[in-house]
Amino acid sequence: MSHTELVAWSGLVIGLAFGAIAQASGFCLLRGLKHSWTTGDSRKLRAFALAMAVALLGSQALAALGVLSLGGALYLPPSASWLAVPLGGALFGYGMVLANGCGARSLVLLGSGNLRSFVVLVCLGLAAAMTLSGLLAPLRVWLEGATSVSLPARDLPGLLGIPAWLPALVLGGALIAWALAGRDFRASPRDWLGGLLIGALVPAGWVATGVLGFDDFEPVRLATLTFIAPIADALQYAMLATGTRLGFGVSVVAGVLAGALVMALVRRDFAWQGFSGPGHMGRSMAGGALMGVGGVLALGCSIGQGLSGFSTLALPTFAALAGIAAGAWLGIKGPLSLSNSTT
Repeated sequence: MSHTELVAWSGLVIGLAFGAIAQASGFCLLRGLKHSWTTGDSRKLRAFALAMAVALLGSQALAALGVLSLGGALYLPPSASWLAVPLGGALFGYGMVLANGCGARSLVLLGSGNLRSFVVLVCLGLAAAMTLSGLLAPLRVWLEGATSVSLPARDLPGLLGIPAWLPALVLGGALIAWALAGRDFRASPRDWLGGLLIGALVPAGWVATGVLGFDDFEPVRLATLTFIAPIADALQYAMLATGTRLGFGVSVVAGVLAGALVMALVRRDFAWQGFSGPGHMGRSMAGGALMGVGGVLALGCSIGQGLSGFSTLALPTFAALAGIAAGAWLGIKGPLSLSNSTT
C-alpha cells in the first residue's frame, strides 16, 4: 500500500469514528451555543470546550515530542486578511444557524436520514468551490489582497515569545476546568466522552497526514479534521472520480456519512426527514451557501478552526472563532435572530 493510499484509508477510519461518535453524542457547536444562550444548558458547549482542550494538548504534545511539525498547517500563514477571516467566520456562524448545523453536523444528520442536510451540503459545497476557484474566486482574491497584513507571528507562542507548551497547558487546562465545572456535564457520559473522543481525532488526523503521509518525493499536505473544502472536493470527486486520487479530506467526509449511518441504524435513530415548507428550504439553502463562502474566507469551519486550527494556536484562528461566535449570536439572540429555527 502506498503512503497516499494509507492516508486515504486513515481518513476513512477517522471519519467513521467522528460520524459514529457525533451521531451518538449529539456533538455540535451550534447546539451548544443555542442551548447555553437560550435554556442555560451548557452540556453541549462544555463538550466542545473539552474537545478543544484535547485537540490542543494532543497536537502540541506530538509537536513537542518531535513526532511531526505543525508549521505546514493551513492555519499558520505568514500573513492574513484582517477583514476576510473574521467576516468569513461571521458568515459561517450565521449560516450554520440558518441551516440548523455546520457542515460536519449536516453530514451526521444526513447519515441519520435528514434529507434537509443533503440540500445544505450541496449548497455548501457549491458555494465553497465557487469561492475557492470559481466565479467568486476573483472577488475573494481581491478582498484578501486589499486587506492582507503581515502577522507579527504565526501563532500565539511566537507572538508572546514563549514555548508552545506553556499556552497549550494554560488554555487546555482552563478549558478542561470550565468543562468539568458543570455538574450536569460530569453526570452525562454521552457528552464528556463524546467531547474527549472527538478531540482526540484531531491529533490522529495530524499523524495520518504528517507521519503516515510523509514522503520526500510526494508529500501529503498536512491536514486534519475540517469540512468546507473537503465537502466541495467530495462533490467533485463524486462527479470526476475516474482518473483522480482519493484524498484524506474526501475520505473523512465519506467516513463521517457512513459512520453516522451505521450508528443511527444501531441506535434505531434513523428516520427520514424533509422540509416543512419552501421557507424552510430557502433558509437551509442560504445557510449552506453562507457556510461555504464564509468557511473559505475564514480558512475553516467550526471544526476546522474551532478544533484543528485551535490545536495549532494560530493567530487567525482566534479571529475566525470570534467571527463564528458573533455570527451565531446574531442568528440566535441578536437583531437577526431566527425565531423559527430549531436545533
